Amino acid sequence: ILAAFTVVTASVIALTKDDLKARLAYSTVSQLSYVILGVALLTPMAVSGGLAHIAHHAFSKITLFFAAGSIYVAAHTKKISLMDGLGRRMPVTFTAFAVASLSMIGVPPSCGFVTKWLLAGGALQADKALILAALGASTLLNAAYFTPIIYRAFFRPEPADAHHHGGEAPWTMVAPLSVTALISIYLGLFPETFMRFVNAFGSF
Repeated sequence: ILAAFTVVTASVIALTKDDLKARLAYSTVSQLSYVILGVALLTPMAVSGGLAHIAHHAFSKITLFFAAGSIYVAAHTKKISLMDGLGRRMPVTFTAFAVASLSMIGVPPSCGFVTKWLLAGGALQADKALILAALGASTLLNAAYFTPIIYRAFFRPEPADAHHHGGEAPWTMVAPLSVTALISIYLGLFPETFMRFVNAFGSF
């Protein structure tokens, strides 16, 4: 119950943050609670989902933090409210950010979909409707605090008084976040890659 409470509460706090790194930090608290939640349910699907969520979170969240750093270097801002139109100026960075965000939400074919599917199945196995509801609420909150960033970046016009110069950050910053975003998709398309390892430790 405590893990489920943390999952939802941290997501609500993340929704209130305009600082991108602060939003990602509270998202991390929420996402890591999924791991505890999965293990605490003690059902095969939930434990597998919780352990697999470690890999999902590692690649998806590091992509988001890499992107936040790239945005700061190229556009000199951490404020989400100042990111209108930046997706057209920094398409690679924000595409990777979008991929990782959708993985955090749990949209297929990302690895986040696989882990949330397993966690939901585990909650059903344990007959824990409250946990299932918490997972659903958290997913909606994930969408509420990630999708506006993507919308701002790609679909809102850049302010006339914007002082952003140039385009993408240096390739030494853009290349790693592109790789980790692709891994997030790869683990969603081929979940058995990591699940064999997970099942070796989480089997009942």
